Amino acid sequence: MNIFEAVLLGAVEGVTEFLPISSTGHLTILEKLLGYRIDDPDITAFTVIIQSGAVAATILFLRKDIARIVPAFFKGLFDAEVRKGLDFRFAVAVLLGSLPIVVAALLFKDQVETTLRSLWFVAGALILWSGVMAFADHAATQQRSEKDVTWKDTLIIGVVQCMALIPGISRSGATMSAGLLRDLDRVTVTKLSFFLSIPALTGASALQGVEEFDNISSGVGWTNTIVATVVSFVVAYLSVNWLLRYIARHSYTIFIVYRVALGLLLVVLLATNVIEPK
Repeated sequence: MNIFEAVLLGAVEGVTEFLPISSTGHLTILEKLLGYRIDDPDITAFTVIIQSGAVAATILFLRKDIARIVPAFFKGLFDAEVRKGLDFRFAVAVLLGSLPIVVAALLFKDQVETTLRSLWFVAGALILWSGVMAFADHAATQQRSEKDVTWKDTLIIGVVQCMALIPGISRSGATMSAGLLRDLDRVTVTKLSFFLSIPALTGASALQGVEEFDNISSGVGWTNTIVATVVSFVVAYLSVNWLLRYIARHSYTIFIVYRVALGLLLVVLLATNVIEPK
């Protein structure tokens, strides 16, 4: 991997991480087009680790909310009155919503890093999950806002988020769809997707960094990995700002159409042997 490729991959990660179009799916497709074996340990680790740049962008974007919610959580551990507050309840809800994907990722780690990296899975997930997104976007009443979020909401959303272990489904697409079906409004489910990304992606990035340190060193290289992570941070911050403004006024239709078009194009490329699935 050269620096140009690292910058390109970092930019794609930053743009796609929080859009409901699957960052892992896009990175997997691009890595294949660049000539990499997409199930090699260093490539799978690189794909996960550079997501930490997008996480850092989310933390920066949500810094005021985090500065309010985190202290409330720790105070609430010792103060019954604080536990009645919205900030403490929201913190607990986010933590509970983050647990299912952690358990699922540990249980199915080998399949996620090998079998599910096939571009056939990516194509199928892009197309099929678009139907779920379209249904959720159409059926949602959007009668509930951020103050109405409960631990039950986030736990259900967290379980659905596990589907995003299949590249192409999209972690944000899964959480947003589940949130809409819980009748939360689009801005609330989008922000909730941001919050749920922090523990999930931070844990995954840290685990891959430790376990695959040597493979990164002898493969894509830590310089390229760090460069891609920094680029993903900058681009993701801009992407997050844009997405919340866009979602406040529009539905998810543009993302659904894009996902289906990309999925169908990928099916054609695979069926005609223009590219191989791995």
